[in-house]
Amino acid sequence: MPVPESRGLVTRSLLREDAYRALRDAIVDGTLAPGERLNDAALVAWLGVSRTPVREALARLEQAGLVRTKPGRHTIVSPLDVRAVHDAMSVTAAMHELAVREAVPNLAAAELDAMRAANARFADALRRDDVTAALAADDDFHGVPVTACANQAVRTVLEQFTPVLRRVERLRFASLSGRSSVAQHARIIELCAAGDAAGAAAAARENWQTLLPLLDTLLPADEQGGPTATATTADFRGGGEPGHPRRP
Repeated sequence: MPVPESRGLVTRSLLREDAYRALRDAIVDGTLAPGERLNDAALVAWLGVSRTPVREALARLEQAGLVRTKPGRHTIVSPLDVRAVHDAMSVTAAMHELAVREAVPNLAAAELDAMRAANARFADALRRDDVTAALAADDDFHGVPVTACANQAVRTVLEQFTPVLRRVERLRFASLSGRSSVAQHARIIELCAAGDAAGAAAAARENWQTLLPLLDTLLPADEQGGPTATATTADFRGGGEPGHPRRP
């Protein structure tokens, strides 16, 4: 199993959470590609922790749908399951719709300015083709209403399902299809500033649903729409670059 050359990334004080986040991010950004077998010893060496936090992190990742445990206790990075992504997108879009609806009455000038600043960073990252920075700015943008709504249930659901979508969003923000999100974000801000909770919530939901057309590009035509259709390492590393699918 290939892992990054850097070692000891996790501080001793936050072993469990940091191990989970490090592995989650490596799966989302394609460092650990779909279909790769995960070896406990290699992960322990990479993260600089004991086996216990690694195994706990893998259990959480399996619950989130990012890894699979096969018979014989072989753990692999989950192939990108189109049905699972559809399901995660439906839930995530609904949660962001709810967050915005509940947040609008609580949004002050400072929160609106934070959303504008995040969208400006997002646009700049897209112009520079910096997918990692674009995802971070997108997180910051959507994080404002999620925080403002003060609904812990929304945050908990999003923490579980958003990583599944981020694997797809890396593909969207690496292509021209992601540029439309800048204008969609601006529209959400405009509606929030006007106090139109229903309109802003609907716009937020539509923004997340723009991932749907991208799913059809992940698989060969004869597999698209199948109930268990998946994309594996070969699909994501067609050009030698993790996170970029090989087009059929």
